[in-house]
Amino acid sequence: MQAGGRKVAVVGMGGAFPTCKSVDEFGEKLFSNQSLIREWPKAHEHRKQIRSTVSGYITEEEMDLEAILAPIPDAYPETYVDKLGRIPDANLATADMGSIWGMLGALDCIKMAGWTNAETQSEQTGVVVGSGGAGNVILRVAWQYFFVNGVKARMAGSHTVDRTMFYRDAANISCLIKSKGVCEAIGSACATGLGNIGYAYRLIKYGMQDRIICGGLESTSLETFIGFDGMMILSKGFSPEESSRPFDMQRNGFVCSFGAGIVALEEYEMAKARGANILGVIEEYFNNSDGDGDMFYPSFGGQQRMWKGLLGETGIKPDVVKMHGTSTPVGDSVELLSVVDTLGETGFHICAPKSQFGHMLGGAGSVEFIAALLMLDKQMVLPCLNSNTLNPELETFQKAETWTGPKKPLIEYRDLVPQKAFSKEINRVACLNYGFGGTNSALMLARDI
Repeated sequence: MQAGGRKVAVVGMGGAFPTCKSVDEFGEKLFSNQSLIREWPKAHEHRKQIRSTVSGYITEEEMDLEAILAPIPDAYPETYVDKLGRIPDANLATADMGSIWGMLGALDCIKMAGWTNAETQSEQTGVVVGSGGAGNVILRVAWQYFFVNGVKARMAGSHTVDRTMFYRDAANISCLIKSKGVCEAIGSACATGLGNIGYAYRLIKYGMQDRIICGGLESTSLETFIGFDGMMILSKGFSPEESSRPFDMQRNGFVCSFGAGIVALEEYEMAKARGANILGVIEEYFNNSDGDGDMFYPSFGGQQRMWKGLLGETGIKPDVVKMHGTSTPVGDSVELLSVVDTLGETGFHICAPKSQFGHMLGGAGSVEFIAALLMLDKQMVLPCLNSNTLNPELETFQKAETWTGPKKPLIEYRDLVPQKAFSKEINRVACLNYGFGGTNSALMLARDI
């Protein structure tokens, strides 16, 4: 159900992106059709135990951080040093690497937004940032000390809890910027990043906050990686740059990646009045659940209801649909067919940013939201890399008597799926993300015109 409320602007963005030092470099690589996926040396160390070895990962060195290693055999970080002095030591002491990414992204957002200290530290400024998993790298150190080395619990350090709790990213950002408003972390699996932005949008829309730092992240972690590898749902058998291939017939799983996407939202009239550079306007956000009791299988009906909730009776049609597009065999097909069922077969294009940097889990939705902002700015559609061949036959589920969606094979929608970035007038981008448990999220992002 759509309801009235205040208009919400995006006024800042930042984060952590594989192989990139800045948002600008991130955009340059995306629009030049580059892949940010690499062979991961840490995964190769355990090659006999895992199926996949490619990832869009980020190292400490690439973020100008130095890991102070714990005295355990596997050389895991015990704490970090910011070589550029951006984050005070007291804040680093309570953070894992992902929380540091979040803090750095928040600082970039505030600088880009042009918020004063008084605005940042106001009761009307909140933080809503979450991640998909725990601080696994930090937990590994504590477990090693206690369970393997047999030392007393206090030897694991006094910051294990605050550096690994689900709420750690929001807490660390709030403590760094000294905000006095809402501070929360919303978790919805792979829809976490977009879900936090959507929740923040609602807080501003309905007058509970004026400004919010929000988004999601997933810190580089072999522990997280092997969990998905154990499910046998990661891509294998391709070169790194060809491993993520949404909608392609040969797709066999997603690329587990890591990153952070943090954005600054502000009530539109306030942002406009102070002359802020408005990167985009959030017109609507909607989320729901499939309700079919299945933890993993995508629901065409759930996605239909999601689209209905997003669009309502507005008749608005996006110029681009930023797909979840993970490269999973059934997920990609159901998603594309649900989009066509809602929007028709012409008048828009789709893009799949995961084809360029993989699936960032808790950070996926917010990093891809930044990709959508960049599309509005550049007036270019990002590609679906490696979508070489779409299925010329009906999907198995399309042959079932219970199927109510489009009856054409995916290849019929080839024109909607670009393999290279290209220029186009873009006024609206619909952003989609889904997660385990049947959670669906959709957001409509528009140019400020």
